[in-house]
Amino acid sequence: QRQLFTVGIAIGALSSLVVMFGCSNTTESSASSATAPTAVLGAAGSTFIAPLMTKWVSAYQQTHPKVQINYRPIGSGGGIEEMKQGYLSFGASDAPLNDQQVKDMSSVIQVPATAGPVCIVYNLPNLRAPLRLSAKRLSDIYLGNIISWQDPAIAKDNPGVALPKAAVIVVHRSDGSGTTNIFTSYLTKVSHDWSWKSGHGLSVTWPIGLGAEGSKGVLAIVKQTPGTIGYMELNYAKESGVPVASIQNQAGHFVHPSPGSAAAAIAAFGDALAKDIRTPIVDPPASAPDAYPISGLSFILIPKDRPDAEHQEAVKDFISFAISTGQNSAEDLSYAKLPDAVQKQGQQLLSQLTANGQPLK
Repeated sequence: QRQLFTVGIAIGALSSLVVMFGCSNTTESSASSATAPTAVLGAAGSTFIAPLMTKWVSAYQQTHPKVQINYRPIGSGGGIEEMKQGYLSFGASDAPLNDQQVKDMSSVIQVPATAGPVCIVYNLPNLRAPLRLSAKRLSDIYLGNIISWQDPAIAKDNPGVALPKAAVIVVHRSDGSGTTNIFTSYLTKVSHDWSWKSGHGLSVTWPIGLGAEGSKGVLAIVKQTPGTIGYMELNYAKESGVPVASIQNQAGHFVHPSPGSAAAAIAAFGDALAKDIRTPIVDPPASAPDAYPISGLSFILIPKDRPDAEHQEAVKDFISFAISTGQNSAEDLSYAKLPDAVQKQGQQLLSQLTANGQPLK
């Protein structure tokens, strides 16, 4: 009887352990499923849009904790290439895909997400007044036709300003960059010489200059080297404290880069954008006196169809948030808020997304 009693106790204890272990596993499993994301979105591309994208992701995930979004700022060229390989939930590029690129890829929609100025930064110690540059002067600098900061042509743009006795050192991006596309699109439009020598694109053949990878690379050289001139997104320039030049527009005004002056550039091309959202907004007409001439739109690239409906719906919902509510934080980070008409175009484009050929919810 004692043996039976002892065996009974052992069996009871073992049963308790089994029950406890099972409950523990169930609890852990429930906790794990409660915290596991329902969608993981992988994205990459433009450095131009990166600060705003970080803000959007943080705000969106506060109300959608089960959607995980990972964005890598590898440059527009890198984002487009990874989209071609099918690696991304969505990409970001400051250079929209042209008709041939669209044909070479599986079906993609391009949604305008934000806009902003590409500013000209410089390192000219002891320059008391902000630098002013006309289109002719800026293109001649990047063509290598102006090699001294005391060139009479620069002095003409900056009357009464004591310019330094120093060589002009040009800095440009070495990687495939949407920021480069916006800047070289401007140079192509305002300078015939630049147009046939280098043209525009994510990467171009630079006549002169030092190459640096990413906006951070350009910024590092400009900050460390007197006499340098480069280009980058306004957000990066403001955060680093480097001075930015005012650029003369077609109305003859020297305009400082800002969210407002970039918004004026968008407004100047309203009719053209309604017909083709990919229309460049560089060098607006003289009828836009407050417009900054080196501005551009940034785009989200999304596969039009994918097999996973839940994944595709998460992408659609996040981008819909970014181009609507998300626009409220644009100006705080030195971007231009998209006009209502452009936001509506974006929402119409998102309505084309499908999963297995079927419309999304």
